[in-house]
Amino acid sequence: MLDMLKDLPKATKVFLVINVALFILTAIFPPLMQILALHYFESSLFMFHQTLTHIFMHGGLAHIMFNMYALILFGSIVEKVLGTKRFCILYFFSAIGAFVLHMGIVWFQLSEVPADTINQLYTKGAEILADGMNYSDEYLGALNLKFNSAMVGASGAIMGLLMAFALLYPNEKLQIIFIPIAFKAKYFIPFYMLIELFLGVRNFEWDNIAHFAHLGGAIFGGLLMFYWINKMKRHNEQQRKIYNDQSSIEEV
Repeated sequence: MLDMLKDLPKATKVFLVINVALFILTAIFPPLMQILALHYFESSLFMFHQTLTHIFMHGGLAHIMFNMYALILFGSIVEKVLGTKRFCILYFFSAIGAFVLHMGIVWFQLSEVPADTINQLYTKGAEILADGMNYSDEYLGALNLKFNSAMVGASGAIMGLLMAFALLYPNEKLQIIFIPIAFKAKYFIPFYMLIELFLGVRNFEWDNIAHFAHLGGAIFGGLLMFYWINKMKRHNEQQRKIYNDQSSIEEV
């Protein structure tokens, strides 16, 4: 494991260090979590820097361990193929996709909520959650969680890396931890996305995972990677054409 960490490419290693450092820092100073985590853009708790800082925050040990394991596993491979510059672009572009789709879905869900209810959530909802409580009314409580609770985690960016890996190595076999069945990446990723969509649409009470953020990261990362792969193919075809034309001229 230590050898693997030593061999990590530059950006993957930097992202790993930042995530772990901020996890430790927020454990020592818990109020930092509310400042750096991402809140809904109409919430009184929202600050613009959260659009960046939230992707380096994590809600618990299991959360950060899973994401950092995926970062080490897939990030190191993708960065070595793409190079550091493109890897960073992919990472943050995927994170933007996670932010956009998550916020878009929350906005859509809140768009038809009466203005007086929204005003109540804005003025009192955050304070209620800060006290470890919520509205006793089930409907109002669910709205308050959407409006004032925070989103954290590198999962959206990680999903973009996972999608990039699948496009680069479609026949490589992947499996979910603790499930001893492996599938080719080109089948595993669509299946995983369908699970994310199902859970996001059903919105179970026990499920606090931002599934649409995962989907947004995968979609944006996949689109960018698809563009790069096709651009590379076109470049290679042009190079082959130039080479063939030069060969024909020399033969004449």
